Amino acid sequence: MATATERNPIRNRGLKMIPYGSHEEWLKIRKGYIGGSDAGAIIGLNPYNSAFSVWAEKTGQTPEFEGNISTRVGTYLEDLVAKLFMEETGKQVQRMNFTLVNPDYPWACANIDREVIGEDAVLEIKTTTSFVAIKKFRSGEYPEQWYGQMVHYLAVTGAKKAYLAALENNRELRVFELERDEEEIKALMDAEREFWNTYVLPKKTPPVDGHSATSEAIKKIFSEEAGDSMDLSSFLDVLRQRKAVCEQIENLKKEKDGLENKVKVVMGSSPKGTCGTFNISWKLQNTSGLDREKIKADFPEIDLSKYATQARVFRVTEKEQKTA
Repeated sequence: MATATERNPIRNRGLKMIPYGSHEEWLKIRKGYIGGSDAGAIIGLNPYNSAFSVWAEKTGQTPEFEGNISTRVGTYLEDLVAKLFMEETGKQVQRMNFTLVNPDYPWACANIDREVIGEDAVLEIKTTTSFVAIKKFRSGEYPEQWYGQMVHYLAVTGAKKAYLAALENNRELRVFELERDEEEIKALMDAEREFWNTYVLPKKTPPVDGHSATSEAIKKIFSEEAGDSMDLSSFLDVLRQRKAVCEQIENLKKEKDGLENKVKVVMGSSPKGTCGTFNISWKLQNTSGLDREKIKADFPEIDLSKYATQARVFRVTEKEQKTA
């Protein structure tokens, strides 16, 4: 008969096990650590999150992500995917309703989806309809941010292996295995330690990049305006670089539009076309925006200003140089 250590090696490894009774409690605990879903962002592998946005959440400048309809669906389907994994592999798994902290990495925590009974392994569960993820599945791979998450869990739990069970488009189960790699774990934990000690604890702003999550975090942090005009003389080179990039974008847009126009002229009124592996669509479609001018003309008595939304708009203009 298997001993408790053999059945649940992760639980018997001397890790700190923090219980939680609600989603709110879990969020509060998670805010004090780098979690598995943060790992990929910190090393630049997450298309939905960035190191800057993680820093903004951990330092309390933006609210912690509480989930959306996609994450709710994933939670509802988690039990199903766990059962499918057991049927597919013959392994047994169970929940672990604790946040795990390893004393070797006190800044990091792990909330694993399941532990594999009788095996020193964790199970990460995903559900996805993402075209990018599905394309990777069909080439025998999976999204990079999930890799970072599993390496993080292997580091915190000390487990020898991580399984990934991903439900693709509610139609097919994809199962992957990741063996423990000490070099990969060290590289990730070194990056996390540097990020935590250099930026999160002292609340020092990390390097700013062009990730959409970084832009969104900055928008939230500085949503209000205050004060007078600033002297930005030290950013002259930055603004010149921006100007050059804008000119490149404009030239590339013209080139792109020109190539598209060559196809449009040939298509004429045709709504669709094919060319080798390319499918071309040029259809009429309704837009969600409203024509304010038509509304004002038809209903002049309606005050549209109270329906307007406000947002800070960033623009850069350049004064004409005076010539002698």
